[in-house]
Amino acid sequence: MAGTFSQIYIQVVFAVKGRHNLIHASWEEELYKYISGIVKNKEQKMLAINGMPDHIHFLIGMKPSCCLSDLVREIKKSSNEFVNEKKYSKFKFQWQEGYGAFSYSHSSLDDIINYINCQKEHHRKKTFKEEYKQFLDKFNIEYKEEYLFE
Repeated sequence: MAGTFSQIYIQVVFAVKGRHNLIHASWEEELYKYISGIVKNKEQKMLAINGMPDHIHFLIGMKPSCCLSDLVREIKKSSNEFVNEKKYSKFKFQWQEGYGAFSYSHSSLDDIINYINCQKEHHRKKTFKEEYKQFLDKFNIEYKEEYLFE
C-alpha cells in the first residue's frame, strides 16, 4: 500500500497529584484549551476534553506514528508549568504519576464524547475512584488496589 490508513481513538484519564481538588471552574476551560493546543501541535485530534476538580478525561484521534506515552508526558509536563506560571492555584499544581488509556471503536465515539462532556453530572453519583476502577474492570485491566492512587 502506498499510504498509512488508521482509525485509533483513545480516551486518556489522569488525576491531580493526591487527587486534590485543584482544578477550579474559573480556569478549567483555559487548561482544556491549553491541553487541546498541545494535542493539535503534536498533529493529533482532540475530540473531547472535560473533567472535575481532581481529574480530567480527553478523547483523541491518534495517528499511528504518535507515541501515546510521549504525548501524555508532554501534556502533563507542559500543563503543570502552565497552571503554576499562571498562578491559577495557590498550591503547587502537579499531575499524579501514571494514567489510564482506553481504546474505542468509531461506532462508540458519540457515547464516549457524551460521557466526557457530562462529567459534572456523572460525578454527582460516582466518585473518581469508583469511575476509574469501573474503567479498569470494563477493559479487563488487571490492577492492585494499593497501586492505583497516590
